[in-house]
Amino acid sequence: MAESKQSPLQDASDLTADIERVGERLSAARSAVGRVIFGQAEVVEETLITLLAGGHALLIGVPGLGKTKLVETIGTVMGLEDKRVQFTPDLMPADILGSEVLEESESGRREFRFIKGPVFGQLLMADEINRASPRTQSALLQAMQERAVSVAGTRHPLPEPFHVLATQNPLELEGTYPLPEAQLDRFLMEIDVDYPGRDAEREMLVSTTGAREERPQEAMTAADLLAAQNLVRRIPVGESVVEAILSLVRSGRPDGSEATRTIAWGPGPRASQALMLAVRARALLDGRYAPSIDDVVALAGPVLRHRMALTFAARADGMTVDQVIERLKAPLG
Repeated sequence: MAESKQSPLQDASDLTADIERVGERLSAARSAVGRVIFGQAEVVEETLITLLAGGHALLIGVPGLGKTKLVETIGTVMGLEDKRVQFTPDLMPADILGSEVLEESESGRREFRFIKGPVFGQLLMADEINRASPRTQSALLQAMQERAVSVAGTRHPLPEPFHVLATQNPLELEGTYPLPEAQLDRFLMEIDVDYPGRDAEREMLVSTTGAREERPQEAMTAADLLAAQNLVRRIPVGESVVEAILSLVRSGRPDGSEATRTIAWGPGPRASQALMLAVRARALLDGRYAPSIDDVVALAGPVLRHRMALTFAARADGMTVDQVIERLKAPLG
């Protein structure tokens, strides 16, 4: 007997039900994070979008803005096994990935045993990632792209899901190493963490200095997150949104025209893929059934700013990458 297939109408109905169900879970998770993290609604949203899209994020902000607490809170709320590595100039790749040690059994037989490093977690916080040497930074490249690491010729798969949330201080440059372009491109988003507003800082002041402080509560599990990530890829994207993504990303590449004379190098196809996943994830986070051009405009900065560089002349004139992205977004409305 031939297997019965669902009609397109039934498939659409099932997708709608899944979006509503997962959207409720995500709304509860966002609220749980908001009870601990004050005045960073946009940062929380972009970080959750990164996880839903299955990517990694680079959080950039001055000290004291709660970047570390944000990562710890999201790990708890999303039910993920989180690990933390403090990046320092003397940190070695083995301190992150793990290493093989020679052990001798009771019978006198010697053999190597692999001891896993902190990268073998579901959420890795790479604190002040630009303080480690380029060699150590590069140790994360394979892990971030392939969800696996190779040590002594043996490939070791990482847990699922696996995400890196890295932090960076934009002010302190002494003793730091700029992240190479290849590693920057592995981050789905670069998220700017700014100062909270006055009302949010007042609420934080009162809530965090009393006898009791709000603790994060688990609202989802790792299995829930994996299911949400699979759902993100099922969300339909209209042709107008696809065209908006292509136009935006391609307009950021230098082609010799007057419009791109300030751009030294621009975003590649991975940026288009990242933006496509991100707009779908934003729609799901809001409980919507499809992304819009507004999602493309809202996420253009976090997705593109670390995938572009300006010419020396443009930087000398005081121009910034964010200003260029604003100009590129203008035709989209």
